Amino acid sequence: MIRVCVVDDEAIACRKIQGLLKDDPEIEIIQVCRNGEEASDTIRELLPDLIFLDVQMPRMDGFEVLESLTDLKSMPHVIFVTAYDRYAIRAFEVHAFDYLLKPFDKKRFADALKRAKAQILRNSETTYNRNLFALLQEIKTQSRSLERLVIKNRVLKTDEIDWIEAQGKYALIHTRQESHLVREGMTGFEAQLDPKKFLRIHKSAIVNIERIEHVQPLFHGDYRIILRNGTALTVTRRYRRKLNELIGKPL
Repeated sequence: MIRVCVVDDEAIACRKIQGLLKDDPEIEIIQVCRNGEEASDTIRELLPDLIFLDVQMPRMDGFEVLESLTDLKSMPHVIFVTAYDRYAIRAFEVHAFDYLLKPFDKKRFADALKRAKAQILRNSETTYNRNLFALLQEIKTQSRSLERLVIKNRVLKTDEIDWIEAQGKYALIHTRQESHLVREGMTGFEAQLDPKKFLRIHKSAIVNIERIEHVQPLFHGDYRIILRNGTALTVTRRYRRKLNELIGKPL
């Protein structure tokens, strides 16, 4: 039996993976984890053979989970699960690690699982660990800024984004033509977007600085920015210094 741990902060994604695995006689799901901290502790304790590991999770992402386990003698095999078509996918392919790009279908899942099974039987622990550590090193040394997102099977370049608005645990991405609601918090987006192109101006707003048309002073040290499409947003004092650094004008 191949002992499997599923790690994803989205309940729907966890249920989908569990559903696709439940009829496989070679698979035993030993644990489902909903965040990185839980996953790190569980993997260290239970030592699964295979992990379906979500890359984007708040506080502790999938790469950080693996880095926390590098002292283990033998690392579990990993199928990365990601919502973003970004530079990391190239790294997965270079180092022969499989990934599932959300939303994935049954065939793509079956293909990834088949390759993982073969890899578990074929690869020596030394070779696998060496490849995994090389992957983590490449991930750490590359820029981790988002270049594009996959939203409902559509690829959206981050350069198309005007601004991002907080909607509880979700974020509403505004482009010139339309808006998209995605399951990602503002802190998560801020960490992934290029800080030279995007600025957090409020706890509930991130803007593409290329879309800023005017900056207007308000009371009590706050400012208002006007985007090219006419959208008016408030810059609070907490974020004023970063705006000053980006636009190169004293506020």
